Amino acid sequence: MSFRTGLTAAVLGGCLLVGVAHAGDFEISAYGGYQTAPHSKVEVSDQADFTAGWEGKSFASPPYWGVRGTYWFEGGALSNLGISLDYTHDKVYADDDTLQKSGWSHFEFTDGLNLLTLNALYRFPLESMPALTPYVGAGAGINVPHVEVTRASGKTFEYQFGGATLQAQAGVSYAITRNWSTFLEYKGTYSFVDVDIDSGASLKTDVKTNAVNFGVAYKF
Repeated sequence: MSFRTGLTAAVLGGCLLVGVAHAGDFEISAYGGYQTAPHSKVEVSDQADFTAGWEGKSFASPPYWGVRGTYWFEGGALSNLGISLDYTHDKVYADDDTLQKSGWSHFEFTDGLNLLTLNALYRFPLESMPALTPYVGAGAGINVPHVEVTRASGKTFEYQFGGATLQAQAGVSYAITRNWSTFLEYKGTYSFVDVDIDSGASLKTDVKTNAVNFGVAYKF
């Protein structure tokens, strides 16, 4: 089983356990979309720092995607508050200018930046349009990138623990039936990536992503 498949299974399993434990308004979602990333400074311990220009290539294989499990509280002070466990397969490719400046032939986190976050969500039911429900959310978690670096001194091609990740989102869901809904959202992430590369060197960069997601959710 690949790391990505195992991590996805763990997320889904954890979310299902939460749903069973609370036996309430639980939903599971899957989504894809268009993800980009602005430039970021790259610090390498054994050579000069440089600024990386990133390309998202959301629909290239492997594509950008994610899964999420959410438990929505009902009634009382916690009404409309939700908790989600969210796995996202973010990815970034260094552009040609970056490779030329760094002297590297390959620099990517493309078999996943692999973000796992725990988030608090709040929804705003609309009495005049009950099928539409805006929501916002924020949370934190970890990133586990697949580090792909090829340079004159060697090659790195492996999963590593990168560090912490922050996440924020805002969107609107549309109820198709009692159980099925679709949603459109913006999601931004900020990942503190600190990994090892060849020759005992370290690489640090803060990767920020912006994504417009479209997804489908099923409520239990």
